[in-house]
Amino acid sequence: MRPIAAGRDPQLVQLDASAKPGPPTEFLYNDWYPALRTDTLHEPRTTTLLNIPLLLGRKRDGSLFALRDLCPHRGIPLSAGWFDGETVQCKYHGWRFEPCTGRCEEIPSLTTHDTLEPTKIFANAFPVAERDGYAWVYIPAPGAGRITPDRLAVDGRHPEPQAKDLSIWDASIGDQLPPIPTLPKFSKLFRTAHLSADLPCNVDHGIIGLMDPAHGPFVHRAWWWRSAASIHEKTKRFEPITSPDGQHDGFRMSPHAPSSNSAPYKLLGRPVTTIDFTLPNRRVETIVATNSRGKQRWFSSLTTVTPTTPYTCRIDVVAAWNIGYYIPFVTSLVRFFGARFVAQDQQTMVEQARGLRSNPGLMLIDDADKPAKWYFALKQRRLTGSGEHPLQGPVELHWRS
Repeated sequence: MRPIAAGRDPQLVQLDASAKPGPPTEFLYNDWYPALRTDTLHEPRTTTLLNIPLLLGRKRDGSLFALRDLCPHRGIPLSAGWFDGETVQCKYHGWRFEPCTGRCEEIPSLTTHDTLEPTKIFANAFPVAERDGYAWVYIPAPGAGRITPDRLAVDGRHPEPQAKDLSIWDASIGDQLPPIPTLPKFSKLFRTAHLSADLPCNVDHGIIGLMDPAHGPFVHRAWWWRSAASIHEKTKRFEPITSPDGQHDGFRMSPHAPSSNSAPYKLLGRPVTTIDFTLPNRRVETIVATNSRGKQRWFSSLTTVTPTTPYTCRIDVVAAWNIGYYIPFVTSLVRFFGARFVAQDQQTMVEQARGLRSNPGLMLIDDADKPAKWYFALKQRRLTGSGEHPLQGPVELHWRS
């Protein structure tokens, strides 16, 4: 079929910044979200998570920090000020803050006649820790109060601390923060790569696009992946995932042989694939092949779709593998084709956003859209604190892709 020229552009289509946004969404708080790559934090940098402006950086001793980019005095962004490796100083009146705790260390305007104690004032600091090269930030619900995790600075310095090191003092949150997502690895030697892309749609549309099993032959049509002619009927088994706190429930595409019409999977021989989706925004895929000598070849990826504002989100992918470990160009190939893959999704989301500006009525069908229905049910269950898991047991879904 011939493409419709009126809806295409040779370059990546970008929405006019002044255009009316698509529909907003509700946020899921009290959880960890990836903020920035830690190798970019040579100097403090800003980003936005769940509509909260953040300032992230490292202290001189390597400790990560994440501050709300706002001085509690008069509201000027702290990013407009100075950082000396130990404290962040506001540009407006020179207030200085220890960035890991947010504690105010100095108010230059105070005199011997003042009784105000600066150290009783706090800028809004968030728990932050490093995993797989990302700074993950814990975003509490509005009004939850200040969170002071035990040994927060230690956790920021060391890339892979145990979750038990994240005990907190604020009893209203619980005895421990939720575990921080970590990319599965199956050997000591492996390579990694990462990709990110901004999407001009709310996180719900980003997530259901991430889990959509039927778009591959159309959005990702390529000689090295899939063609329209490769479409055939598939049957996959799904099972529920339940978490102890009920906040990270999800569903699993049970272990299965990868799609026969996806060329890269053939490089692994006869692998077994497992795909998990869990709230609030995480998809973990593992592909493992074991030969007759017990040696494993594997690939794993952690993909997150993180809300930046009620109308926009960001997709982050971090992957690891041991295939071709000693071949130098394999990592470059993975990054090249991975970037092409993510750019195809980004292009589609940009084009979809043009249609969503009018907030049209949409539909979800069985069986291909069933995972999207499960996601919305799980999210509503977490928001309201009531209802049952949408999967009461294993089920089979059928679709063509």
